[in-house]
Amino acid sequence: MGWQDIMPKKFEALYSDPKMKDELNELMSKFSSNPIFVHISELFPSGYESITSSMLGAVARIHDTIVEAAQPNLIARQLVQVIKTSDPVVRFPRAKRARAYKSAELAQVWITGEKYEVQDVKADLEIRAAAEWTRKFLEDAPWSVLERQAAELGRAVGLLETEEVVGMFMRIPEDELAGGSEISVINSGKLGYEDVVNARKAVLKEMFHPDCLLVSVSREADLWKDDKFIHSFYFGEAADKQRGVLGSFLGLELIIDNSGSVPDDKALIIDRKAAGILLIRRDLTISSYETMKDEVYGVMASERIGVDILRSKAVARISI
Repeated sequence: MGWQDIMPKKFEALYSDPKMKDELNELMSKFSSNPIFVHISELFPSGYESITSSMLGAVARIHDTIVEAAQPNLIARQLVQVIKTSDPVVRFPRAKRARAYKSAELAQVWITGEKYEVQDVKADLEIRAAAEWTRKFLEDAPWSVLERQAAELGRAVGLLETEEVVGMFMRIPEDELAGGSEISVINSGKLGYEDVVNARKAVLKEMFHPDCLLVSVSREADLWKDDKFIHSFYFGEAADKQRGVLGSFLGLELIIDNSGSVPDDKALIIDRKAAGILLIRRDLTISSYETMKDEVYGVMASERIGVDILRSKAVARISI
């Protein structure tokens, strides 16, 4: 038995939330009659020992498998502000800068303080993935098979979330980007250090503070062939290689997209505090369902989110 069998941290964190605990307890009768969870609880009667019920242990095992598989694909949460909300719509105030004027002594004072506009973001996007099995299959299926198929649900949800956020940046019209257009590379078809410098300068000139460079795997390879990049790169202690976060240079955290969401002919430089928002109305959760007529039983992973651009000028898009 490994440490993960004793300490299901992700599920215990979920179960410690009073609202989620009540909801899960209400679902226990449904889980208890679902052959998927019954079978898993029989396979591991004493697994996840920190949870007293073997049925809760079965739910915890599926939950943690799905979340663990989703995490490497959730790079979207590295690119924008992430806010959890219980509201279907969240209103964001956006400050307009104050302006000063020259005047002579005792002249009229112009009142030009900071002003605000608002933008509403809806958490109306639901992402789902499901797997289902027949009763006959479940009677004979080993945990390794169920685990692999459950993990695929987490991977699929995480991947689609990433595609939504990256797509949001790619859809910004060129004239609304930092600098008023895409930044063209010096050497067509190859991303270099100087191209990153030029794109970073475009965001800085818009009075934002870029802190992220997002590239595809192919464009990462270009950078590792550039001596200027190699000499300025710092891996650091905050690197998360599983999610493609390698380190930083020029104050930019380098994030490699392994999902294929970022096209090879584009790269992004982003001020993550200002550019976009990811609302999480319902984080990644699992539920069960069944079709009694055909004796088919399934597990569904789902989340409800909302994404939108707040400041398009905080984004520079490089055309390669």
